[in-house]
Amino acid sequence: MSLYRRAVRHAWRMLAVLALSVLLVAVVDRFYGHSTLAFAAGIILLLIANAPMLRFNCQSCGKNAFFRGIFVVLWPNRICTRCGDDLDTQLTKIDGG
Repeated sequence: MSLYRRAVRHAWRMLAVLALSVLLVAVVDRFYGHSTLAFAAGIILLLIANAPMLRFNCQSCGKNAFFRGIFVVLWPNRICTRCGDDLDTQLTKIDGG
């Protein structure tokens, strides 16, 4: 699987974890009242789920697919903005694919 496809799967997974976190806070708020513990649990859940984002780097130059300059965005680049490589090409086993 290509780096871009794995990054897209991570983006969709993060959307699902975000929905789960919001649902967790809403359910706890509805049944138990306002709780900062539920909010903290949602934030920790998002941090743990987003940790793999730092591994989606270009094979040639090492630039992360989710970074646009100094900003992190929700959707990965298909083409590396630093070296111009296509991140949607199939990786070999040696390259980590």
